[in-house]
Amino acid sequence: MEIIAHIETDFPAKFGIPRQSGLVEELKGRIIFEPEYRNPDAFRGMEGFSHIWLIWQFSGTKRHSWSATVKPPRLGGNKRMGVFSTRSPFRPNDIGLSSVKLERLEFDPELGPVLYVAGADLMDGTAIYDVKPYLPYTDSHPEASDGFAGEVLDYELAVVFPEKWLLMIPQEKHEAIIAVLKQDPRPSYHQHHMPERIYGVEFAGFDVRFTVEDEVLTVCEVERLH
Repeated sequence: MEIIAHIETDFPAKFGIPRQSGLVEELKGRIIFEPEYRNPDAFRGMEGFSHIWLIWQFSGTKRHSWSATVKPPRLGGNKRMGVFSTRSPFRPNDIGLSSVKLERLEFDPELGPVLYVAGADLMDGTAIYDVKPYLPYTDSHPEASDGFAGEVLDYELAVVFPEKWLLMIPQEKHEAIIAVLKQDPRPSYHQHHMPERIYGVEFAGFDVRFTVEDEVLTVCEVERLH
C-alpha cells in the first residue's frame, strides 16, 4: 500500500493519546497529502461530509511477530483477550482505523488540499493510507453490543491545573490538554496505585507533569520542550 498523507497533531509520543478517536473532540489535527495525491479533483464533494474515516499505520508499535492474545487497557491490563476482539495496536498488521470530525478542507498554495480534523487519536507524523467518508446511514449502529468493552465504564478524573502552569500553554490549547488529562493517560495497571508517582504527557511542545490520587489529577509542573 502507498502512504498518501501524514497527520500533524500535538502528540510527539504515544503516551497520553486518547484510547479511541472522538473521545476528546478538542484535539485538532491537520492532514497533509503527499505531492502525487494533491489533485483537487480527488477531494471533490468532500465538503459535504461532517466526519471521515482514516486508515493509518501504528508507527509507534512496530513488531516482527504477533500474539493471539493481548491485554486490553479497559480490563486493567491483567486479563487476556483475543487480538481480533480488541483494538490493540499489537496486531498481525499494524493498521489503525479512526473516525474523526472533518472541520474543513482548505487549499494551500504550497501544500494543496489540507484536511483539518478534530478528535483524532493519532501521534504526530502518523502515516495515512486512505481517507473515506463516514456514512451515518450505514456506519452507525446504535443497537450494537460492545462485548467486554461495555463491562468497564469509562470515567473521568477531576483535574487541578494551577494557573501558573496552565498559562504556559497557549490559550487555544487549554481545553484540549485538560480534556486529555481527564481521560487518565496513565497505563491501566498504574491506575488507583502509586499516588506519589509523577507522570508526564508531551503535548504541543510542552511536558505536562502530574500526579493522581483519589481520582484527582494534579498538574505539578509544565516544562517547554523546545
